Amino acid sequence: MDSRPVGTQQEAIRKSKRSRFRKLEALKDFSFALPALILLLVFIYYPMLNSFYLSFTNWNMTKPIKKFIGFDNYVYLFTSDTFYNVLRITFTYMILDVSITLVLGLLLALLFNSTSRFFNFLRTFIFMPHYISMVIVSMIFLWIFNGQYGLLNELLKLFGMEPVQWLTNPRTALWVLVVVSVWKGVGFTMIIFIAGLRSIPIEYYEASGLDGATKWTQLWHITLPLLSPTTLFLVITHFISSMQVFQSVDIMTNGGPLESTKAMVYWIYEMAFTEFKTGRASALVVIFFIIIILLTMLQMFISRKTVHYEG
Repeated sequence: MDSRPVGTQQEAIRKSKRSRFRKLEALKDFSFALPALILLLVFIYYPMLNSFYLSFTNWNMTKPIKKFIGFDNYVYLFTSDTFYNVLRITFTYMILDVSITLVLGLLLALLFNSTSRFFNFLRTFIFMPHYISMVIVSMIFLWIFNGQYGLLNELLKLFGMEPVQWLTNPRTALWVLVVVSVWKGVGFTMIIFIAGLRSIPIEYYEASGLDGATKWTQLWHITLPLLSPTTLFLVITHFISSMQVFQSVDIMTNGGPLESTKAMVYWIYEMAFTEFKTGRASALVVIFFIIIILLTMLQMFISRKTVHYEG
């Protein structure tokens, strides 16, 4: 028999019941997240692990045999001139896209940061392309930049200028893809910057105004530093999306002309589903994934000294 007093026994029973209740509550909370975890496991984590495994094989998608070949796929990629050319094109596109989109988005946010109905309409008009599918946007700009009957060349003819082969010239094709991405993404960037601007307390501007600070001084010493968390968010999200450019390349240029627009994801697609070198494409996926992760971590590390939080 339990020699403990009755009160002590009842307290132990209550504690045991509370412990079981907390465990049931935790299990219930986990059950709500279970469907999402299953989807993540099936459609994200399992494909990632499978790609890592396939990167060490010579699997051809048309054959069921997967022969383990070690690091041969990685050695081939790191010794291939195409790999470094594609990486250069991808980084060039990313730098142009991210820098132009952020600068234009900030300028538009500073210009349209007003609550008037007219500015609300302009913000809506600029933001609308964000909702349009990249496939549709690419098809529209494919017509605009067509070298024979494109709208832009027709406008150039009105001013007595010679038509330009925008999409068949290696010097202009990549710039066309950048224009497409900027046109689609600058509205989203503007809205996020406006949200960041409206989160800055007005007292900072009032106090600096009393000290004789000009608008330019307020921009450099108040607005931009306090917008740095918003800027960091936009830099990382635009960086990741730009590095994964595919649809516009696939529809408008097919990686040409002369492979001047062959970005990394398009090369992965081409290697896997055109050449059927699935093992080598998987190795390229792993390398590209590591590059994006490392560069994202580098941006987060740099942001420790460059990003200023109000608190």
